[in-house]
Amino acid sequence: MLSLYTVNMKFKSLFSLVICLLFAFAASSQSSKIGKPKKVLSLNPGLDNPRNSEGDFIGLKDGTIMFVYSKYYGESTSDHAPASLVARYSKDQGNTWSNEDRTIVKNEGEMNVMSVSLLRLQNGSIALFYLLKNSTEDCIPMMRISTDEAKTWSDPIKCIQDKKGYFVLNNDRVIQLKDGRLMMAVALHNVPGGEFVKKGDLYAYYSDDNGETWNSSGKVPNSTDIVTQEPGLIELEDGRVMMYIRASGGVQQLSFSLDRGESWSPIQSSNIPSPLSPATIEKVPSTGDWLMVWNNNDGSDINLKGKRTPLTVAISNDEGASWEYVKNIENDPDGWYCYIAVYFIEKSENTLLGYCAGDRPSGTGLSVTDITKLNTDWIYEK
Repeated sequence: MLSLYTVNMKFKSLFSLVICLLFAFAASSQSSKIGKPKKVLSLNPGLDNPRNSEGDFIGLKDGTIMFVYSKYYGESTSDHAPASLVARYSKDQGNTWSNEDRTIVKNEGEMNVMSVSLLRLQNGSIALFYLLKNSTEDCIPMMRISTDEAKTWSDPIKCIQDKKGYFVLNNDRVIQLKDGRLMMAVALHNVPGGEFVKKGDLYAYYSDDNGETWNSSGKVPNSTDIVTQEPGLIELEDGRVMMYIRASGGVQQLSFSLDRGESWSPIQSSNIPSPLSPATIEKVPSTGDWLMVWNNNDGSDINLKGKRTPLTVAISNDEGASWEYVKNIENDPDGWYCYIAVYFIEKSENTLLGYCAGDRPSGTGLSVTDITKLNTDWIYEK
């Protein structure tokens, strides 16, 4: 027969064990909730597929997430090499992805099609934007529309018809303003019979009829020697539009429009240290804050100067006046991280990033595309 002392001791031991398990479960749950960034897909080059890059996401009404990217074929990894647009799908909020590619747009250019932007329009349709590249004098953004959740697509519409030349529109770059206006920012690097230049002339193109017709802004003023390339856009709460610009000189450059993208202020330096590499800035739906993903590299480390590493996230709650919660997602000194697409998963506290993630020594800088999943708590963690 057990003594009262023995019963009490066993009860205390059991109680202690239960408490320990509860604390461990709570800690595990918190760790799982906050979590570190998790790589959920790597699109590596392979046989007759030397490069995979520059993609974007769209959420479909059945909960599926579609990621469309530029898939190159042949042997060359050049921006001018043959490529088509293909898709992968996730049915579990980005945790796992389909193994096979579905062709979305065949290579209809004399060089390629590349650099995807996907956008759910306010009328419910899905817009697909991409570059149709015929030569180093002829590269134009195109738009297709789907009204059946990306099963089929309309014939393409040229988004630039008033000029001819080599225009660059980055991936995940087209926005729709609160009033319904569609807008993209582009860099013009060459015209027929001209010479290709690194310093692009920047313009915004906008549409007030869901992309059927497009108009050009005036050129963004730049009287400096700063090289400007690959612009992006974000709308401010007061109705202004900010253009953020890949640039030389150690920081991203900015320009502002007071008239919904029809004219722009002269470029000005930002508070965003950066090599000559693009950034991506988007609004966090749950907070209204801005999320920025870029190479937080001011060149002060001689070993990293000019390199597209690390890959960093930051938050601004004052529309870019200041940035906090700065933390690295990738920090390999040989890494080559760029061309970021951001997707905020609906009814979830998670975000997907798609980006080029090769490395310099192996020469795969733009050839590997990764998808990484982030938790909002981790992004906002001090």
